Amino acid sequence: MNICIIGDGLTSLSLAKNLINKKINVHIYHKKNIKNLSSNRTIGISKNNLEFFKSEILKFLKNDVWPIKKIEIYSEKMKEKNILDFENDNNLFYMIKNDHFYKLLNSKLLKKKLFKKMIIKNDKFYEKLVNEKKYDLIINCESENYLSKKYFSKTINKDYNNKAYTTILEHEELENNVAVQVFTKFGPIAYLPISNLQTSVVCSLEVKNRQYNEEEILNLIKVNKPNLKVKKILKISNFKLKSSNLRNYYYGNILAFGDLLHRIHPLAGQGFNMTIRDIKILSKIIQKKIDLGLQLDSQILKNFEKEVKTTNFIFANGIDFIYEFFNFDKKINNKSLNKILKLIGSNKSLNNFFIKIADKGLNI
Repeated sequence: MNICIIGDGLTSLSLAKNLINKKINVHIYHKKNIKNLSSNRTIGISKNNLEFFKSEILKFLKNDVWPIKKIEIYSEKMKEKNILDFENDNNLFYMIKNDHFYKLLNSKLLKKKLFKKMIIKNDKFYEKLVNEKKYDLIINCESENYLSKKYFSKTINKDYNNKAYTTILEHEELENNVAVQVFTKFGPIAYLPISNLQTSVVCSLEVKNRQYNEEEILNLIKVNKPNLKVKKILKISNFKLKSSNLRNYYYGNILAFGDLLHRIHPLAGQGFNMTIRDIKILSKIIQKKIDLGLQLDSQILKNFEKEVKTTNFIFANGIDFIYEFFNFDKKINNKSLNKILKLIGSNKSLNNFFIKIADKGLNI
C-alpha cells in the first residue's frame, strides 16, 4: 500500500504519521525545505483531539503542550465583566508552538523506514504523478499547485478584509491557564497562554478602511490585557483572513485535504481541530479497508466526502456566524447583544453544549 502526500506542513506530517502507524508506505513531496519556521505562531488542540493524536499519531510529552482550564470572553463595551466563560472539571484545550510541533512530527517521521520526503523540482512532476499511477491514493494538502488549480478550483470563498497579527509576549511569571478573548471595535484579540512566562496573541483587525502600524498593534494588545507585565514582545507576523469551502473533495484517486478543504476565521481556534477530525474519520475508513484485506482505492475518498462534507460546511458556517455576530455588535451603540450573550452563557446546559461542540465538533 502506497500513499503520496503533497505538502510539508503540520497537516501533511500529522496525516503521514497516522498512515505510517498503519504500516502504509508514505511519500511526502514538497516544493522547498522549511528552514526558518515561525516562532511566534501557536496552535490550540481540543482535549478530544489531543487524546486521538496521542493514541493514533504522536505521543506528546507533558512539557510539549500547555493546558487551558478556562476561557473568558469580553467585549470592549462591558470590559468590567466577562460576557461569556467556559469551564468544566477538565482542561478545555492545549496550546503548542507551531515550530516545536513541526519538529516533533518531522523528527519522528524521518526515523521511519516506510517514510520518504522528496523535493518537487518543477511543475511537470504533478502530471507525471497522476499519469504514472504509482500510488494507491494521492492526498493534496497544498492550495496553490497544479492539482489544486486543475481539480479543486470550485470553492465558496469569503474575504473578511481582516489581517491576523500574531506574536508572543514574554512576561512576569503568573498562573497562566486562562485563555482570554476581547472583542474590540477594531476586531477580536485572543490571549492564549503557552507557559507561566509566555502568552501567544492573535489580533484579528479589520483592514478594509485602514492599516495598522506595529506601534498601534502593540498598544491594542497591551491596553486590552493590562494585567500582563510584559518584558518582551517577539516579532509580529501577519496574514490575510479568508474563509473557503471546497465543493468537491476528490477527483479520481486524488483527495484534497486540510486548508484546501476548509479555511475558517481563527477567532474560535478551530481550523486545525477541524483537520484533526478529518484525519480521524479518514483513518477510520482506511483502517476498515485494511481490516477487510481490501486494496486502498477511490471508494475511500468517496466515503470520506460523504461522511464529512456536510458537517464541515455547517461547522465552518457556524464559525462565520460567530464572527458576523460580533462584527454586527461592534457597529451598534448599545450593550443589548452582550447582555443576551451573558444570559445565554449563564445557562449551564447550553454552556456545556458549546464546550462539547468546541471539543468534538458536530460529531458529539
